[in-house]
Amino acid sequence: MLKKVVVIGPESTGKSTLSQDLANYFACPWVPEYARTYIEQLGRPYDYDDLLNIAKGQVELEEKQSKKAKDLLICDTDLHVVKIWSEHKFGKVHDWILEQINEREYDAYLLTDIDIPWQEDPQREHPHPQMRRHFFDWYLRLIEETGVPFENISGSQEERLQKSIEAIDRFLRR
Repeated sequence: MLKKVVVIGPESTGKSTLSQDLANYFACPWVPEYARTYIEQLGRPYDYDDLLNIAKGQVELEEKQSKKAKDLLICDTDLHVVKIWSEHKFGKVHDWILEQINEREYDAYLLTDIDIPWQEDPQREHPHPQMRRHFFDWYLRLIEETGVPFENISGSQEERLQKSIEAIDRFLRR
């Protein structure tokens, strides 16, 4: 039975690096963040409807990678991220995104903490510590509401990887 683990958290908290490192460690496929590629190719600021396209692209990418996986799939994000950005920036969320959130199942979340320095990137929007805390708390509440097991991941890159490996090992034994 395929287990899906989602790495989730605010901007600039090492999610992509951690996802790749975990996929390498467990020798399994991983699902990159579709939004990054989509926005890079957009050539303009994203709008509300772009978030629906991003969500659909993320789901498609996850489905494609799921077919390659045997026991474990690492996801560098899920649709909760799109939901949060849509609510924050536009005050609303496409129904399709909400439906998919209710239908899609994951086995565990790794919530990346804001204890590492902000890395500047043209796609990142909220470098201020209070906004990073705001988004971390929002992700935490959202994950707690899912009832899916999760682990807070903090520390250096090496510590994050080790904590994540240990958490995934526990999740897989359940």
